[in-house]
Amino acid sequence: HVQLVESGGGLVQPGGSLKLSCAASGVTDRRHCMGWFRQAPGKEREGLATIDSDGDAAYADSVKGRFTISRDSAKSTLYLQMNSLKPEDTAMYYCASDPNGLGFTYWGQGTQVTV
Repeated sequence: HVQLVESGGGLVQPGGSLKLSCAASGVTDRRHCMGWFRQAPGKEREGLATIDSDGDAAYADSVKGRFTISRDSAKSTLYLQMNSLKPEDTAMYYCASDPNGLGFTYWGQGTQVTV
């Protein structure tokens, strides 16, 4: 059973930084792709960044150049470094796992970021 637990959210001033973490447990195949998503009240969920097992990352235009996704496979932890935060970055942030290339199946409970 895969479990994802996010942490690191909080209140930050515009222009500030936060680093989110996502601890994964129960993952038997470390080749899975992982990603960060967010959802603001009244808005659809937005994909922010993904990273595969080789460390190749992709970003949404809205966060490119400001956010950096990374993973520590030995610790089974996913990170999202967020810099130059803007009020429009305020949302609940979620990490997710795509274990077999068929879609993000497993989701964390989310961590709130308020700018």
